[in-house]
Amino acid sequence: MKKIPEGRVTTYKAIAEAIGKPRATRAIGNILKNNPNPVIVPCHRVVRSDGKIGGYAYGKDVKEKLLEVEGVHVKDDYIIDFEKIVINDL
Repeated sequence: MKKIPEGRVTTYKAIAEAIGKPRATRAIGNILKNNPNPVIVPCHRVVRSDGKIGGYAYGKDVKEKLLEVEGVHVKDDYIIDFEKIVINDL
């Protein structure tokens, strides 16, 4: 996750595929939910494959604000221009 630059996102699915466990998207979400260093390891940059921001340990509103500060725009829980900023090959 540290390799995901500000202003970009990746998906739970892309991470699961990168570790060789393509069906582990839910497990990835649970692991990130317990991230002890969310500022150092920017798990807020991981979103759902459909462009929806998904959950966050500190709440969806905090995740949305963090993304907005980094230049990722969100409307109605969906990332605007998702296809342009998503990184699928990790």
